[in-house]
Amino acid sequence: MLKKLLSLSVLPLLLAGCTATFTNLTPKQQLRNANGLYPVEVAFNSRQQSLRWDSIHPQIIVGSEVYPMKPTLVISNRWEGLVPVPAGVNAVKYRYKFDFLQNEFGPAGQNSAGSQNYVLHILEP
Repeated sequence: MLKKLLSLSVLPLLLAGCTATFTNLTPKQQLRNANGLYPVEVAFNSRQQSLRWDSIHPQIIVGSEVYPMKPTLVISNRWEGLVPVPAGVNAVKYRYKFDFLQNEFGPAGQNSAGSQNYVLHILEP
């Protein structure tokens, strides 16, 4: 009984350490451009101490398509990428997914965190 109680009391501490926060820095609306590619940017923060920041592999998910992101030049916890929006499409849903390694006993383990869905509206000039 004491083991179960102790396990339950430690669970919130473990869950609190795994929280990831995505801050979408992309405007909700952008003017349509000639190349059909629209920049998106996100800030990612985590209190998970075992996260290996140098292993982060960020992605933009649009439907079943996956687009890579790269770190911004100035700030260390921000990433940017391009989302294609075809002519005639006025809005696109997207989300972010970050895969990463985390320290564990023995070899590093794989983990990931995902954001909520966002909508980018394309306005005609």
